[in-house]
Amino acid sequence: MEIDKTNRMNALFEFYSTLLTEKQMNYIELYYADDFSLGEIAEEFEVSRQAVYDNIKRTEKLLENYERKLHLYSNYVVRNELIQEIKQRLNQLDNQELNPEIIQLLDKIQEIEEE
Repeated sequence: MEIDKTNRMNALFEFYSTLLTEKQMNYIELYYADDFSLGEIAEEFEVSRQAVYDNIKRTEKLLENYERKLHLYSNYVVRNELIQEIKQRLNQLDNQELNPEIIQLLDKIQEIEEE
């Protein structure tokens, strides 16, 4: 399994899991977070491998669709990048007054929160 896709699915799952059915949550969590195989999940729920595969593929598309519409994960990533940049700049200030660049970064964070 591709590590980037696994990481992305786990992140999207964290943001949107409550929008999924119980079965979707179980399959995605077992497959991506717990690294179960399709066969192991099928055995656990007494269904076919194909049923598990189809459910996981549909759920992946659903998670990506939620992200396309809601942007919760991408906004989270941007916020964290901005916060890191603010921290770096604050460390460089050495007790000087806040400069306009830091205020602009804070404004960007506020804009993302308001969307």
